[in-house]
Amino acid sequence: MAFNKYLIIIAGPTAVGKSGAALEVADFLQTEIVSADSRQIYRGLDIGTAKASSQEREQVPHHMIDICDIHEKFTAADFERETLLSITKIHKQNDTAVLCGGTGLYIHAVRNGLDDIPHVPESIATEWDRKYHQQGIAVLQEALRSEDPAYYEKVDIHNQRRLVRALSVISHTGKPFSSFLRDDESKRTFEVIPLLLDMDREILYQRINKRVDWMVEQGLETEARTMLPHRELQALQTVGYQEWFPYFDGDYDRQEAIRLIKRNSRRYAKRQGTWFRGHGPWITLSPEDVLPWIKDWSDGHLAS
Repeated sequence: MAFNKYLIIIAGPTAVGKSGAALEVADFLQTEIVSADSRQIYRGLDIGTAKASSQEREQVPHHMIDICDIHEKFTAADFERETLLSITKIHKQNDTAVLCGGTGLYIHAVRNGLDDIPHVPESIATEWDRKYHQQGIAVLQEALRSEDPAYYEKVDIHNQRRLVRALSVISHTGKPFSSFLRDDESKRTFEVIPLLLDMDREILYQRINKRVDWMVEQGLETEARTMLPHRELQALQTVGYQEWFPYFDGDYDRQEAIRLIKRNSRRYAKRQGTWFRGHGPWITLSPEDVLPWIKDWSDGHLAS
């Protein structure tokens, strides 16, 4: 099918340079950006999620930022629905839109559609959560490997939420979680241009460390402290916030909190890279090559 509308996806691990590349591309194409970050949707999580600044949002309009309170439940299905509405609005004025972020499931939802996963009573998920907190993630990993080896081979086995979700469905239905995963893709009214940003791992890790230092200088500790009363919320179960709470409790010192944020951010970046490579195809570029690539691409695809 031939399309005359395009969605340029700029994906990649944390701190790789996605936001800067997206700003350059959106500015060049005179279009708008949709954030694909599962934490930037929440109001109040600003520094720790590296949200676009007010100046950047004035330069290029951004969507799917600050749309939820931290107490609100927001799923990948919600993101798919709301983002498709945003893209449709952008496409009324532009041939292109830019989707930028590092939350792989959100990007997959927009690109391919979501699987038809049955609703599961909350009590079942709560029981698996209890096992996780009492016995650790290994018990979830072993249960999934036994009950659904096909899904075990493709899921991020260090992602507790994904494991609980899959095991809850298995417990409720008696069927493998993988049996509910779709093989086809949802039809879209636009062509996807999937760009995956990558760079040398050691350079990326240095960028992560420097960005954490910058976030701390900008007031990340204070931002996290305002969230302390809400520490149990799902929105706060994320790198950059969860490391501060034990420090506030006196479990370790400030330097250890910062060290853990850097370490966990590096680990998260590694998991992101693994996820994206397994959910392609992608056009892999370094951050500085994105705009030149888009300029060449636009010459052959967009009306002058």
